[in-house]
Amino acid sequence: MFDSHVAVLLDQAVSLVNTLTDGEARGRPYTAPRGAELPEAIDSAVSRHAASLPRDIDAAQAQYMVEAAARMHEVFQAVQDGDSDAAARAVNALLCDTAARPRLDRAEGGSWQVHFHGRNDSFAAGCSASCATALALAVGGGLAGRLGVCRADRCDRVYVDASRNAARQFCSTACQNRTKAAAFRARRG
Repeated sequence: MFDSHVAVLLDQAVSLVNTLTDGEARGRPYTAPRGAELPEAIDSAVSRHAASLPRDIDAAQAQYMVEAAARMHEVFQAVQDGDSDAAARAVNALLCDTAARPRLDRAEGGSWQVHFHGRNDSFAAGCSASCATALALAVGGGLAGRLGVCRADRCDRVYVDASRNAARQFCSTACQNRTKAAAFRARRG
């Protein structure tokens, strides 16, 4: 399916989208962090694998990340809607705007790793470029169906389906259980 590096970046994209976009989560309205809370929320949402990027998240970088997360959500939604053309256009725009470009960097252990951002990119630009590239690899690599938006009522959180049978439909077991309980009540009612 996805190699480990791409899987980490896709999980990071999910975390950023679910943390930084307003909407609904698990049946309740969700308001993303704002103002002074935003840099800490971003830092918590981003994998420690992004350690090669400096983590000095100022207000401008925080706003960049919020906008990138909203655009990443568009990719998940387009895939969920079965609109691969819209998903591809959204990914291509992200790749262009983040100036994503692959390159090899030597890791601390001496091995080489592929990164998708420039050596001197800001944290926000580098992180967004990496997530955009992972989404491009999913959409362009025949694995777009692994990207999803929760199908539970009153939830628009996103996920990456890493299950063996590609049958995931919910962002969490809480949403899955809510949906099953509602269906059970409807059958009994």
